[in-house]
Amino acid sequence: MDDCIFCRIVRGEIPADVVYRDELVTAFRDIEPMAPVHVLVIPVRHLQSTRDVELRDEPMLGRLLRVASVVAQQEGIADLGYRLTINTGRDGNQLVPHLHLHVMGGRMFGWPPG
Repeated sequence: MDDCIFCRIVRGEIPADVVYRDELVTAFRDIEPMAPVHVLVIPVRHLQSTRDVELRDEPMLGRLLRVASVVAQQEGIADLGYRLTINTGRDGNQLVPHLHLHVMGGRMFGWPPG
């Protein structure tokens, strides 16, 4: 999608603090972090949300989780723990219509989430 902010980040049209990039996913720091570490891991190919995931997307979904683990290690939050979140749709508080995984850590999180 030409006007998707995350697609524009992937294409390098909008600057971002990228911490990981490969052919399937890109990871970058959230510009409005909710934790000391807050990185978004997104598929390079535009998918609006988990509602659009197809069988062919399984390798990319596995990569999202693997990269989340790599990011947690790189950011020094793996040992104490971190939260992974995917928001879907309006009621799930998905603010950008491009599938993305939040990797958040560096503080204690409550349960249930607020």
